[in-house]
Amino acid sequence: MAVTKADIEAALSRVMLPDGRSLIKHDLVRALSVEAGVVRFVIEAPSPEAARAMGPLRDAAERCVKDIPEVTQVTVALTAHGPGAKPAAPPSLKVGGHPKPQEGPTKPSGVQRILAIGSGKGGVGKSTISSNLAVALARAGRRVGLLDADIYGPSQPRMMGVNKRPASPDGKTIIPLQAHGVTLMSIGFMMEEGKAVVWRGPMLMGALQQMLGQVEWGELDVLIVDLPPGTGDVQLTLCTKTELTGAIVVSTPQDVALIDARKALDMFATLKTPVLGLIENMSMFVCPDCGAQHQIFGEGGVRREAEKMGVPLLGALPIDLETRLAGDAGTPVAAGDGVMAQAYAKIAQGLIKGGMA
Repeated sequence: MAVTKADIEAALSRVMLPDGRSLIKHDLVRALSVEAGVVRFVIEAPSPEAARAMGPLRDAAERCVKDIPEVTQVTVALTAHGPGAKPAAPPSLKVGGHPKPQEGPTKPSGVQRILAIGSGKGGVGKSTISSNLAVALARAGRRVGLLDADIYGPSQPRMMGVNKRPASPDGKTIIPLQAHGVTLMSIGFMMEEGKAVVWRGPMLMGALQQMLGQVEWGELDVLIVDLPPGTGDVQLTLCTKTELTGAIVVSTPQDVALIDARKALDMFATLKTPVLGLIENMSMFVCPDCGAQHQIFGEGGVRREAEKMGVPLLGALPIDLETRLAGDAGTPVAAGDGVMAQAYAKIAQGLIKGGMA
């Protein structure tokens, strides 16, 4: 005798929900078909949330129908009626706004040292050096953070190969990102790519205060702060409101860059921030074909400035195509094993031996 829909419904009436009522009583069975012993039907849950909990019920219904002798095959689908509940929106995290009053210079809990890397003018490779030095220190075994404080022109998201928005569990605390062994925070993570930051000074200071005080930096041996070029609000806020270990100034050897570098040095002196050393970037170009060295931007200008100030020249780095390509690709050259990686490792070791990192 062939099985009928009535037989299937009778079997399903024995499959009970937690409230003691059956699938049939709850009217949850849809599209029931019986053909030559092949049974197909749908269990339609009242919501996606209920459907996720009804897997065992669906299995029980399938077994119950299979127990009917005339049934040769059973196909049961579990669906949901209506849209699921929308997940709760994450707390709103606003960056910028006026800074909050604080009694004196502070530093994030768990951070041992803070190094500011500055320059008098843009285009001298300060951000490239910041990212590579952070990676080199991390490879040397230090716990390193990198704060991109160049609010108007953040470049660390690209150079470190990270393009995500940091999480904020409560709308106040900011969970930083990680890349190449370095803990990262940048205003670039919080803004749409290509969108300009059009803020007055107080908003810049408020954003810097947030990225220092609200970010869960964790336990760090050193936090490197990539400053914007010049001698403006961000530098003033960092030097007066933060317990800085000291600053490193980056310049090319040419006279025009050194004029502005001296202004940065004078700013740090005025704000009583120790200058730990200078780095000469783009010190030369080594021809890849013949190996000849060319001093495109002059020779020895930063070295002479360091000697005059009585501070160490921490390193002299050439113009290097690999460095530029690696930064654009999001993997700093210091993460590799080439000549430039070794150059950054040497600077990192100098900082560690000098107790600066």
